[in-house]
Amino acid sequence: MSEKVGLIGPGLMGQPMALNLLKSGYPLWVFSRTPERTKPLVEAGATVCASPQEVAEQTDIIITIVSDTPDVEDVLLGPKGIIHGASAGSVVVDMSTISASATRKIAAALREKGVEMLDAPVSGGDIGARDGTLSIMVGGKPEVFARVKPLFEVMGKSIVHVGNIGAGQVAKTCNQMLVAQHVNAAAEALLLAKKCGVDPAKVREALLGGFAASRVLEVHGMRMLNRDFVPGFKAKLHKKDMRIAMEIIDELGMDLPATKLAADGINRAVEEGLGESDTTSVVQVIERKNDVSLDKDK
Repeated sequence: MSEKVGLIGPGLMGQPMALNLLKSGYPLWVFSRTPERTKPLVEAGATVCASPQEVAEQTDIIITIVSDTPDVEDVLLGPKGIIHGASAGSVVVDMSTISASATRKIAAALREKGVEMLDAPVSGGDIGARDGTLSIMVGGKPEVFARVKPLFEVMGKSIVHVGNIGAGQVAKTCNQMLVAQHVNAAAEALLLAKKCGVDPAKVREALLGGFAASRVLEVHGMRMLNRDFVPGFKAKLHKKDMRIAMEIIDELGMDLPATKLAADGINRAVEEGLGESDTTSVVQVIERKNDVSLDKDK
């Protein structure tokens, strides 16, 4: 295990991913704009750096997992960014969810310095990050993917090399489109059951045994019924992901109405103050519109 690894962005997802790398024996250097997030990592053996540049100076493979496209651009290309510390032959692995076109531009800038890049966004939420069972969608050169795959296997269970640089981000956009639509569909179905006077928990149980079964209905349907909106994935981040999806749709001149409706629902949830809650909080918007609630006490 000769690769020295850096991780920038030990937040809700990044912190458990970093801990899994440490448990697997990888030496790890970390940076966070919120220093308290690095404390559990230091206790587990990580070294804290003062900037992304310093992380890159110490490591061979640098993982970034931050909120949005401007954050990735700053961490990678900013004044104390990775590009100023990475040596030729090193690899940047961006596991954030950002624009595919921006990813390609960043990769081109890194390539001029002899630094390779993979885009490897993830799905599976904080539970998948903690359990090392994430779905990882990867874009980039096959030989670079092969080099980094042992790290992916520590963090994820489903690891697919989708295509060239940017392909991982396209796959993640498709993922977020589907999740948003499934969340809305699950919310609407359970609320219809409740409005009809039928136990939505029993309806969910019945549906999980048939063709309508889905991971979203299983996990997020239970969240809705239990009123558990502690974020596994924040609504404000899903709003950002759906913005990226709508930008791509507009650029391509496509008409995808279900995606637009799902995006509108998440936007409304954030506008109503639910941005820090789990993306399943969209059910509360639909509840208010229809004067019905999945809350057992209402």
